[in-house]
Amino acid sequence: MIKKKNFFRSLKLFLPYLTAYPKELIAAIILGIASGITSVLMTYYIGVAVDQMVNQGAVDFTRLFQILQLFVGIFLVTVISQYFIQRLGNTVAFDSVAKLREETFTHLNKLPLSYYDQSSKGDIVSRFTNDMDNISTAISAIFNQVFSGMTVVLVALVFMLYLSPMLTLVVLVATPIIFLLTYIVARTSQQYFTSQQKLVGSISGFITEMVGNQKIVKAFQREEQNQTNFEALNQELYVRGQKAQFASSLTNPSSRFVDHLAYLMVGLVGGLLALKTDSNVTIGIISSFTIYSSQFTKPFIELSGITIQIQTAIAGLDRSFELLKEPVEQADDPDAITLTDAKGTVVFDHVDFSYQKDQRLIENFNLTVEPGETIAIVGKTGAGKSTLVNLLMRFYEVDHGQITIDGTNIRHLTRDSLRQQFGMVLQETWLMDSSLRANLRYGRKSATDEEIYAALKDAYMYDFVMRLPDKLDTIVGEAGIKLSDGQRQLLTIARTMISRPSMLILDEATSSVDTLTEQKIQSAFLAMMKNHTSFVIAHRLSTIQNADQILVLDRGQIVEIGNHQALLQKDGAYKKLYQAQFSKS
Repeated sequence: MIKKKNFFRSLKLFLPYLTAYPKELIAAIILGIASGITSVLMTYYIGVAVDQMVNQGAVDFTRLFQILQLFVGIFLVTVISQYFIQRLGNTVAFDSVAKLREETFTHLNKLPLSYYDQSSKGDIVSRFTNDMDNISTAISAIFNQVFSGMTVVLVALVFMLYLSPMLTLVVLVATPIIFLLTYIVARTSQQYFTSQQKLVGSISGFITEMVGNQKIVKAFQREEQNQTNFEALNQELYVRGQKAQFASSLTNPSSRFVDHLAYLMVGLVGGLLALKTDSNVTIGIISSFTIYSSQFTKPFIELSGITIQIQTAIAGLDRSFELLKEPVEQADDPDAITLTDAKGTVVFDHVDFSYQKDQRLIENFNLTVEPGETIAIVGKTGAGKSTLVNLLMRFYEVDHGQITIDGTNIRHLTRDSLRQQFGMVLQETWLMDSSLRANLRYGRKSATDEEIYAALKDAYMYDFVMRLPDKLDTIVGEAGIKLSDGQRQLLTIARTMISRPSMLILDEATSSVDTLTEQKIQSAFLAMMKNHTSFVIAHRLSTIQNADQILVLDRGQIVEIGNHQALLQKDGAYKKLYQAQFSKS
């Protein structure tokens, strides 16, 4: 359950986003005061107009016409004020949430890779879409009511006290009851709204995962199981959502019930007072009071009517600020060095690392790589191959020991300059929904078309691109042409070539291409990385036979090291891996 202090904490955290628009807020306050005063005045003059009609043949039509003219003017001021309040409310609501969304995305870019490894992509997306939309909708609804509503309450109270303190007391008795009902229901139902928003994020994550991997789903005939899993999540969301909606929906009818009782009591007490000869309560005053009683409690009832929106928005605010509280990637040292044109001497010096403190993965790891060497890393799944790359790129920090490049501890280098020295081609291909040119320039925006075409030739994609109607301007992705896995991989390889890295990391970079193309790409890579240090993570041992050193890892330790021929001569782990892949038996 969300406690009251958490409710106010979320509002306090969001307040700076609202106060960033002082002109709009001041204008809304002025317009709200104008709207509130005119609304109350309309009610007052309704009572005055009623008193001009004493009985048949005793109607002051001149005074009634004057009141009617005044009433029209007041009505126009009220309508115009409320219109501009709504405009200002929408502006502040959506602009403030846009600012929150922008800051949240900026913060997201600063988070370490570990956050993404541990978080659902769909849940992150849900925080930016569903949660943010709920916040802006609730703010707009509140904004449109709070300024004029507060004025109505204050001015109506003054007019009611002036007209009849006794009838005012009747109305005031109902107000705390409405407050109490709203508080009890909101506090009870808030826990359901919080869990509902979390479930929305879980469903979003599930759908994102399933839609993005439909080939695997269909290949393993998991449609029915996925449907079952989705229905379970959807049913749980239905149950929690139903509880939240039911509990919160009690607020408005309960408040209106109390308000209507007050309305009846005003009529009863007012009628009794009007019958007394010494009372100044007239039929017109009773008429005004019946409207005042509604006007006085209307802002509170309207707020109770949007309780669902408010509670959903508070849950969204909590989730947004929860993301903003995630610790960012450790900042570079104040005196961090900018690495340029790395020669490629890489040393792992007594490195220890674990993703979880109680499960040591790499322990006392030592490795020296000379400039221009190609280092192949092989081993069973979970041996720590990709972990070495994560540490080298400072996606994760070592627990003990150090990694140096050209003699400098990478902790003393700026992350950006360190990562710019590496060109990465991963097993997972990613291309933007944009033009081929934009995708290929992703690593170096200044690349010319001539350089792009040269890289496409080396990656054996030049002929394919030249056959496209728009060539480099062709859109790829959901809105453009569809590419095979092999073509996407070849384009990512070309993108890496264009970035001109000092060092290269290949993580099964040729896994999606045929054997003939694989051989051509290997030749292109060898030419590109000549005199440049490169790290190759490979499962297909045919791709690493020319490596200067082959590291065989097991549980984060080097169990064998040497070139292809030397390792084959040993009756060790590498030979077993090689025979498992190439044995005819």
